[in-house]
Amino acid sequence: MAVYTHLGAEQLAALIAQFDVGQLVSAKGIAEGVSNSNWLIETTGQDGAGARFILTMYEFRIEIEDLPFFLSLLDFLAERGCPVPRTIHDRQGQLYRRLGDKAVALIEFLPGVSVSEPTPDQAHAVGRALAQLHLAAAGFDQARANGMGTAEWQRLADECTPAGLASIDADFAALVAQQLPDLIANWPGHLPRSVIHADLFPDNVLMLGEQVTGLIDFYFACTDLTAYDVAVTHAAWCFDASGRQFDAAVSAALLAGYEELRPLSDEERAALPLLARGAAMRFALSRAYDWMNTPADALVMRKDPLAFARRLTFYADPANAAVFARA
Repeated sequence: MAVYTHLGAEQLAALIAQFDVGQLVSAKGIAEGVSNSNWLIETTGQDGAGARFILTMYEFRIEIEDLPFFLSLLDFLAERGCPVPRTIHDRQGQLYRRLGDKAVALIEFLPGVSVSEPTPDQAHAVGRALAQLHLAAAGFDQARANGMGTAEWQRLADECTPAGLASIDADFAALVAQQLPDLIANWPGHLPRSVIHADLFPDNVLMLGEQVTGLIDFYFACTDLTAYDVAVTHAAWCFDASGRQFDAAVSAALLAGYEELRPLSDEERAALPLLARGAAMRFALSRAYDWMNTPADALVMRKDPLAFARRLTFYADPANAAVFARA
């Protein structure tokens, strides 16, 4: 989450008035994240008791024609008991509204905080919540291709250029040159597929203690390899922020929690080292692109691509494939 576009108080009040949520009381820009502009909205609420929401303006990496998929998925999962925020429909029943050439949506606010140093018990709960999401989404009748798949990794690498990657770190450029062709050539296509979150980082999970209260930010959700979502979540949760330290206890708990609800097949387990390399490559390259192209005046926190280059190095070491072996 972030703020790229600045809206005045009058614009925000007029926009919120299009929803049956009461009058705007306050709006605070949210700096975390990289793809959308987001505000924490407080209103008087329908009954005057006050209410909170998240307002999102879709900036880039998101096509407006994809919004019915993202926002309908939230409603579908919420109806099936997943800890997912509902979309607040406007007074005409629409999922989103247009503001100039951009789209905006109002999303239910869920309680909880994002953890920065997850415990094994928290990771176990996240694994279960991810499996619950995959199982619940089985009945969703819409599909969307993964716009951040292998073709996009290659495009991002080309856009960044070897020289640009080397300007971040010479070893990073060499790592991409070594790993990317192998990943593209060997990416599995035969594993089970489902709707996946594809971005389940700790800052996209809300928790109260060891309970998951919210899975949020579904704007990379797509139809892809189910086990790839496990690999993305593993890469996001099982290292410190710098990517230097791997937490074996968190890793084991995450995978155990997932398999309590949806056991991985032997083929999926065997593919996890490759899928995890791909997950690390995807975020290393998207972060590198953002690092080089984020506007100087954007209210946004750039994220270090080397944190995922280090994860990629970890997963590329054959000695570390054992972290995905069955206990």
